[in-house]
Amino acid sequence: MSDTTFAPVTSPAPIPVSQILPWAIFGGLLMLIAIYFVGTEEGAMALFNGMYVHEFVHDARHLLGFPCH
Repeated sequence: MSDTTFAPVTSPAPIPVSQILPWAIFGGLLMLIAIYFVGTEEGAMALFNGMYVHEFVHDARHLLGFPCH
């Protein structure tokens, strides 16, 4: 016969909100910056001269549904 050993059932410890909140804010800011560069970095709202940023994110603009031409 075989011996069966059962491991004790443990539940994962919850992560406190105070540890998640700074990372959530940081991730949200990164997403806002990404949306700005993909969505509005051209024309009157441009932070950089030329079309370099626009051309770099051109395919992402079409993928996300932003009109550009």
